[in-house]
Amino acid sequence: MIRLFIFIGIVLALDFYALQSVRSVTKNPLVTLFYVLCSVAVLGNIIFQSLNLDRASGINHSFYTAFALFVLFYVPKFILVAAMFGEDVFRLFEGLYNAIFTKTSLEPPLFSGRRKFIGQLALGMAAIPFLSILYGITKGKYNYKVLKYTLFFEDLPSEFDGYKITQISDIHSGSFDEKAKIEYAVDLINEQASDVIMFTGDLVNSKTSEMIPWKATFSKLYAKDGVFSVLGNHDYGDYMRWPSKEDKAKNFQDMLKLQDEMGFQLLLNASKFIEKNGQRIAVVGVENWGKGFKQKGDLKKATSEINPNDFKILLSHDPSHWEYEVIKEKLHYHLTLSGHTHGMQFGIEIPGVFKWSPIKWRYKYWAGLYQQAGQYLNVNRGFGFLAFPGRVGIWPEITVITLRKGKKEVK
Repeated sequence: MIRLFIFIGIVLALDFYALQSVRSVTKNPLVTLFYVLCSVAVLGNIIFQSLNLDRASGINHSFYTAFALFVLFYVPKFILVAAMFGEDVFRLFEGLYNAIFTKTSLEPPLFSGRRKFIGQLALGMAAIPFLSILYGITKGKYNYKVLKYTLFFEDLPSEFDGYKITQISDIHSGSFDEKAKIEYAVDLINEQASDVIMFTGDLVNSKTSEMIPWKATFSKLYAKDGVFSVLGNHDYGDYMRWPSKEDKAKNFQDMLKLQDEMGFQLLLNASKFIEKNGQRIAVVGVENWGKGFKQKGDLKKATSEINPNDFKILLSHDPSHWEYEVIKEKLHYHLTLSGHTHGMQFGIEIPGVFKWSPIKWRYKYWAGLYQQAGQYLNVNRGFGFLAFPGRVGIWPEITVITLRKGKKEVK
């Protein structure tokens, strides 16, 4: 409760300061009233939804909507506050300078006009994140992008030269709200005509039942060599309150059964081989292993039937597994496929030029392709979304990776 009061205090202080930016542009009482009413409604709603959050349900769309509105209205206010705070600091030093050296008033005559200009500029700048977040909530979360990579390996079996892999990750079916968009995305995956599809975890938010309405849709996923999958941290049912241990255990068994019924070959610390004309590659799948999360992944168990010279593709949900465990393993993993981070569903990307998201302060490897110690890691930005019902600058991803035999390089 103390944290709630601190939160309210910080938000009210932010609101008061941001209001000064608005009032520097117009002192119309109707505008002020509208600002106050919107702020009260948005803040009151997020507080109400937080206090009434049902952690036993596993799905909290009302809270997610309240959170989205809070982000939509309050992130732009940081722009207003930053601009006006900068102006106030400048005004303070300017006033002190004038008082000491020119013996004039602490408030320069042109202050009100300049402050109005700064307020107008701040409002214009605040419109950018507002419109970006609004787009992310209404359109961005289903703005699917197909990202294609070609990777070269000198020791790739020749029969697999040109082999295509489609990776998807972090479906989070409990968050979906537009059936047509999901069906479009599944069709888009199949249109890639890859040899194999690999899913790297987080089928649901909390409960297996979340996937039931989407079971038929995702059962349409097809590739010649099948669909392989692993579990993500959300697939264990750890993020909700269960009536009993037995209910949680049943939910997990239902998850295993559901993936089998959908045609997903779930690898629980296990491996399988894909063979072509006497040559083979190994698909290794581990349970979730994450820094600060559940660590059930067991590489030794998963590779008990693997030869050191086998070409290996590892499915591991959390990219921190690659950083802390996989790279240092004696058994060479040519390509690791992960997800988990979602790219925080917020960031700025200019393909091939610039990539940034706050998630980089938590994860060293957070989106896209990485190479270290002769091994590749691809961190998929995720198919779905979680908590914040939108994506801003970090779009949902379908990855297509083509394996080629030859000199190692990235195209």
